[in-house]
Amino acid sequence: MTGQTAENPAATLLARLGAACWSLGAAESLTGGLLADRIVQVPGASATFRGSVVSYATDVKRDLLGVDAGLLAAHGPVHPLVAAQMATGAAQLLGTELTLATTGVAGPAGQDGQGVGTIYLACAHPGGVWVRHYRLAGGREQLRASSVDLALALGAAAIRPTGNKQDAPGR
Repeated sequence: MTGQTAENPAATLLARLGAACWSLGAAESLTGGLLADRIVQVPGASATFRGSVVSYATDVKRDLLGVDAGLLAAHGPVHPLVAAQMATGAAQLLGTELTLATTGVAGPAGQDGQGVGTIYLACAHPGGVWVRHYRLAGGREQLRASSVDLALALGAAAIRPTGNKQDAPGR
């Protein structure tokens, strides 16, 4: 993998996954494919990255990723357990060791009682599922881009270069 620098979080994550012999998948809502795009910009990404499910609609989260219908009905798609279930559902679907999920509100208006900038990210890996909550400021594109950066960092934190899991930042 080339371009492994702190300035390229996708390359960093892919290098760590490659060293661990783990594959990567994603379940995207908020980011709408931007996470996958950032990953596939890294030369050699296909050695590790299996794919991404863009589950923008709530019924796709339920029907394709297996997110609990009762959870979605009670809380809507912007919820920490939704992010966790998106990640685990995509991991099963894609057969990956590490799977990232993004859900949140990029605006212009809030959704289901959640304000613009409410973000939930999840990382499913062999040691479990980590979920992080953020309240970010900025416009729609800035929120989506920041969410991608945070998701990539969360994924990289889930493994050491040797492939061992470690505690995620913020724990």
